[in-house]
Amino acid sequence: MGFWDQLKAKTQELNGQLQTKTAQFKNKEFANGSMAMCALIAAADGRIDPTERQKTAALIMSNEALKVFTPDELREKFDWYCDKLAGDFDFGKVEATATVGKLKSKPEQARAVIQIGIIIGGADGNFDQHEKNAVKEACFAVGIDPAEFDL
Repeated sequence: MGFWDQLKAKTQELNGQLQTKTAQFKNKEFANGSMAMCALIAAADGRIDPTERQKTAALIMSNEALKVFTPDELREKFDWYCDKLAGDFDFGKVEATATVGKLKSKPEQARAVIQIGIIIGGADGNFDQHEKNAVKEACFAVGIDPAEFDL
């Protein structure tokens, strides 16, 4: 099986697991961590162009695992983190990573946020090195070994 087929299969598997888990995690910290993770993926290369932001927002809205949240609420949180990253990338990155890090004491929720990052990063069929690095940094923030996710 080729790399892209493996990535697609892994993404489908993660989506299935997340649909079950996110209903349990319907809380503000999880929603914030998820949207911070998505913004980190959108800005993984150091900038957020409008096309990437729009594409990531569309993926968030269509993701089955995140449908337990109100779309407007998710969009507002995602835009807020994107604006922080666009305004001052380094500071925004610290803030978004810290938001993800708040889930460190909730390992199941932390893993679900990491899985969301992988799904969003790989949704276009190209989980690039910048996106992988963003997910790795999020793993470190929540105390999870990136190897658990083959990173």
